[in-house]
Amino acid sequence: MSVLIDKDTKVIVQGMGRTGQFHADKSIAYGTNIVGGVHPSKAGTTLSFSGETDHSGVPGRPDTYEVEVPIFGTVRDAKKTTGADATVVFVPPPFAADAIMEAAEAGIELIICVTEGIPVNDMVRAKRYLEDKPVRLVGPNCPGVITPKECRIGIMPGYIHTPGRIGVVSRSGTLTYEAVHQLTNNGLGQTTAIGIGGDPVNGTNFIDCLALFNDDPETEGVIMIGEIGGTAEEEAAAWITENMTKPVAGFIAGTTAPPGKRMGHAGAIISGGMGTADAKIAALEAAGVVVAPTPTDMGSAMLEALEKAGIS
Repeated sequence: MSVLIDKDTKVIVQGMGRTGQFHADKSIAYGTNIVGGVHPSKAGTTLSFSGETDHSGVPGRPDTYEVEVPIFGTVRDAKKTTGADATVVFVPPPFAADAIMEAAEAGIELIICVTEGIPVNDMVRAKRYLEDKPVRLVGPNCPGVITPKECRIGIMPGYIHTPGRIGVVSRSGTLTYEAVHQLTNNGLGQTTAIGIGGDPVNGTNFIDCLALFNDDPETEGVIMIGEIGGTAEEEAAAWITENMTKPVAGFIAGTTAPPGKRMGHAGAIISGGMGTADAKIAALEAAGVVVAPTPTDMGSAMLEALEKAGIS
């Protein structure tokens, strides 16, 4: 099974510029059901995508694809015509928060925002707008969500993913890929991988994802990848202690980061003595999480967590 997305998810792309088209093509090749795009100046046109699929030679799947994707002027038009239930936002930073709110207003259930550099005040406004809406936002500044061999929404490299038993949730895009690659190599695979992004104001958080994986019968364990800044990891550790029934492995990036200096993501900054890697690691270990000492140990940490839980 999977969480958030599967082979039946209908996806639109907001921002069908160069980047949006590039990743729409990669997602279609992966088997994702891209049903439309949104670009006001290209409304009424179609875009053609064709090539070899990522699953050539897989029984029941075609080796090539040739897809015509209609372009709409608004998300509301795209939703009405295609019945889309998910969108991926590639809109430039000054307009991305408005794109998120437009998708929510149109009734899109899952909004995945890849855009980096959205002003914090814009995201505060967007998050307040979403509070009473029946939608889920993943991101911004995230690599997206992928269910191996079924659906890819975002920018994750599909070829390193393989169907399996472990859920992945991460603030870091590149560390998501590293964890996934290790899980693939050690034979555990993934149910779904979720990149929640590293901005200080975002939609879906660690606890949201842990709860989804905890309720998924096919997910046997979870890798959680955090980093310095904020208190999300400590809050997740408290939730794990009270609620998690499945083994969790973890990694915290930024152990050598100096206080007051932002490292990578906008939210990755130690300020006021809070958000240190040591505090996060201590909280996770106290919750029973097996914390990997380095990024190369994430896969083995997951194996250790499964072994401790008596899962072979």
